[in-house]
Amino acid sequence: MRIIIVSGLSGSGKTIALQTLEDLDYYCVDNLPFKLILPLTREILASSDTLTPAVAVGVDARNFIDELHRFPATLAELRACGDLDVEVLFLQAADEILLKRYSESRRRHPLDLGDVSLDEAIRQERRLLEPIVACADLIVDTSDTNIYELRELVRARLHETPREAMSLLFESFGFKNGVPADADFVFDVRSLPNPHWEPQLRPLTGLDQPVIDFLEAQPQVSEMIADLCRFLEPWLPEFEASERSYLTVCIGCTGGQHRSVFITEALGRHFGAARDYVMVRHRELNLTK
Repeated sequence: MRIIIVSGLSGSGKTIALQTLEDLDYYCVDNLPFKLILPLTREILASSDTLTPAVAVGVDARNFIDELHRFPATLAELRACGDLDVEVLFLQAADEILLKRYSESRRRHPLDLGDVSLDEAIRQERRLLEPIVACADLIVDTSDTNIYELRELVRARLHETPREAMSLLFESFGFKNGVPADADFVFDVRSLPNPHWEPQLRPLTGLDQPVIDFLEAQPQVSEMIADLCRFLEPWLPEFEASERSYLTVCIGCTGGQHRSVFITEALGRHFGAARDYVMVRHRELNLTK
């Protein structure tokens, strides 16, 4: 049986993640007091012949503080409970993005009881959820992710990847917009020739053939790709051997439009030819595949 604990900052997409899992036939329970997870699990195991073998439980900062502090210990108890695969998904976003989302929705933050500001409520929530972040198998930053991308990420990385396999995500980004918070590896390719300085290539991306032709003609680009492959190839099995379920490799250039996109595509093809469960995402292009 598979149990996914979905947690995150309010406004970061926890509800969307749970709805996505529910659409994928997970039995979902949201806002469950954390102390009830063990009794719920035992009940599900006892009814395994009638209930779905996949369960998702939403946990957030509205739990009692002492329950959140006990999260690591309770998680260990869960994982010792029979034949269970337990994963923890944590969703987060930058403070300014959360402030904007609350401003647009006009919703009240669950920790805003009228005596603190919204930004202080967000900071309090981050502190309260630190024990869950420390145990998370997969952390997803939704600052630059729309609803449809988040649904696709949850579906591809959680639902379509077997527990015994490792989901590998290659993500391009622009340093001018910040480094992805959920990156495991970050590689900087800003030293490579930049198509941005070619007027006819500037409005295009690393997915367009003229940019592809330009970058393929640069020896440094092919050398960079080869070096990245040589570095990653021997280490991926080591991460799998340590039972890592998810690995995110981020490739950055200045704007995240040309060089990082091209190299991310190349890495996705290279590793996708030999491995299952390889995804490619272009953050600045809002494209996941």
